[in-house]
Amino acid sequence: MFKNDTFKRVGFNHSLTANTYNLVLGAVLLWGFGLNWWLVETVPAELVKGINPFVFIIGYFASALTGIFIIYSSKKPAFSFFGYNLIVIPIGLVLVMFIPGHSQENIISAVRITTILTAAMMVLGTLFPAFFKRIEGALFAALLITIIVELVQIFLFKIDVALMDWIVAAIFCGYVGVDWGRANQIERTLDNAIDSAASLYLDIINLFMRVLEIISKK
Repeated sequence: MFKNDTFKRVGFNHSLTANTYNLVLGAVLLWGFGLNWWLVETVPAELVKGINPFVFIIGYFASALTGIFIIYSSKKPAFSFFGYNLIVIPIGLVLVMFIPGHSQENIISAVRITTILTAAMMVLGTLFPAFFKRIEGALFAALLITIIVELVQIFLFKIDVALMDWIVAAIFCGYVGVDWGRANQIERTLDNAIDSAASLYLDIINLFMRVLEIISKK
């Protein structure tokens, strides 16, 4: 049984209390991370590496972009959650190939550091939402430039500059603050909780991968 003040009907959605909203958001995040962990533990890396690279890349972007489209075009929580899984699964397959190249000690350290950074940025996003809203455009431009520079370095010059991992990690720290601040400014509906969790999931998983790269390269 729900208390009368837990939610009120707004069309298909419900306005949730702050606690319920954050609980749903956290549960959706944990589902994504749990699904990633299950894929890493059960799917052989050789199986994923055996897929034709072009087929894998096309499938990855097709699934992820479809998921993003569903999430931001649908107001139905069930559809948004389905779209969320279309994002989580291909990223999980990337992790299947990415994780085995790192030691368990480094993975644990990366998880711990990512958790601390995420918590810190969530606090800052709560305290200074206006600031993070102002820098969102700059973060997007910085991320776009960084992606282009990395692609040029890897495919043209065949080099991997460690500094880029630090830059991308800093960008996604900023995005955690941006998306957490936005999550607390929009209407607290079930669908918005899932949408916000999807944004935060992408921020946190990218931050984790960069932190792991930094630790391993040291």
